[in-house]
Amino acid sequence: MKPANPRILTINGGSSSIKFAVFEAGESLRRILEGAIERIGLPEATLRVKGLNQADNFSRLVTAPDHTAAVGALMDWIEDRGGRDALTAVGHRVVQGGPKYSEPQRITAEMVEELRRLSPFDPDHLPEEILLTEAFHRRFPNLPQVACFDTAFHHDLPRVARLLPIPRRYEAQGVRRYGFHGLSYAFLMGELARLAGTEAAQGRVILAHLGNGASLAAVADGKSVDTSMSFTPAAGVPMSTRSGDLDPGLVWYLARTEGLDAKQFNEMVNFQSGLLGVSETSSDMRDLLGRETGDARAAEAVALFCYQVKKWIGAFAAVLGGLDTLVFAGGIGENAPVVRTRICDGLGFLGIELEEKPNAANAGVISAAASRVAVRVIRTDEECMIAKTVCRVLALG
Repeated sequence: MKPANPRILTINGGSSSIKFAVFEAGESLRRILEGAIERIGLPEATLRVKGLNQADNFSRLVTAPDHTAAVGALMDWIEDRGGRDALTAVGHRVVQGGPKYSEPQRITAEMVEELRRLSPFDPDHLPEEILLTEAFHRRFPNLPQVACFDTAFHHDLPRVARLLPIPRRYEAQGVRRYGFHGLSYAFLMGELARLAGTEAAQGRVILAHLGNGASLAAVADGKSVDTSMSFTPAAGVPMSTRSGDLDPGLVWYLARTEGLDAKQFNEMVNFQSGLLGVSETSSDMRDLLGRETGDARAAEAVALFCYQVKKWIGAFAAVLGGLDTLVFAGGIGENAPVVRTRICDGLGFLGIELEEKPNAANAGVISAAASRVAVRVIRTDEECMIAKTVCRVLALG
């Protein structure tokens, strides 16, 4: 029997944070609160909650030296609010689904073992995500949990797009282009269809999810045909601390000249590169835009980011055989008009022309009336997509 007004908890675990939200599924999906445990591993770890009711709003320090302690603090808070009786299901964002998982599904012991086997695919995320699912199962054993895979949107990439040019034997081990930000892209395509109609969503679309993590996807007939991230989220355009694409010969060069081993190289390309590495001051685009007039390093970091995103748009327009819609999303894509302007500058040959005032206002449509390509700003919502997916998988909607 379907529960009345089911409540879904969404979990989005990162390397140093756990973001969450609670949705109520009635006639429509309604977010009733959201929050996060941030700065996991540091003395000033914080549990922050914002809800519809003023009484739900608070921020307090918690003891969270690791993810185990952090999720314990989260579950303590859930129990204080009614525990299992207050929730119908939990939906988890799982970054990597590997070759096996192409659809969201209920989490089982068999799936957890398979994800454990896949951990080398993404050692920075999967172990913590597995830990979160197991912790919830121990505390609330009868609460259904659903895995929503960030790679699922790209699972059926054309073979030529997913194949990596390395010895073929690695493909049998699951080494291929997977792509990420799939939950965001699925949400954006649903919103594009709602806002612009089915025809627009079935056209030639480039989605640019630009935030701390950044990627682009080429979409035709509603399906992903290519994406900038690859086997790991470190590939593609430069990001806050990730390098994006690099010459693989750097691995051998830095091993010889600086004695960098594989673990140190991985640390560098994931946590010390991108905007932070080039600017040497900040991984935050807002900081860099504020400093660029007086700091050449900040200016170069911004310029490199915009240049690389522009380059990928051009490449994906070639893959699609033209372009009908360009969508900007993510923290940078939604809130940085100057970045959007610099990315689109010079793309008139593709039919992209921006209108200055709507762009400055972060309006929903920022292309000029004469632009052959519709350029949109759509606010993405991965948590909403997780909640929708849970409702579909468990037939709660």
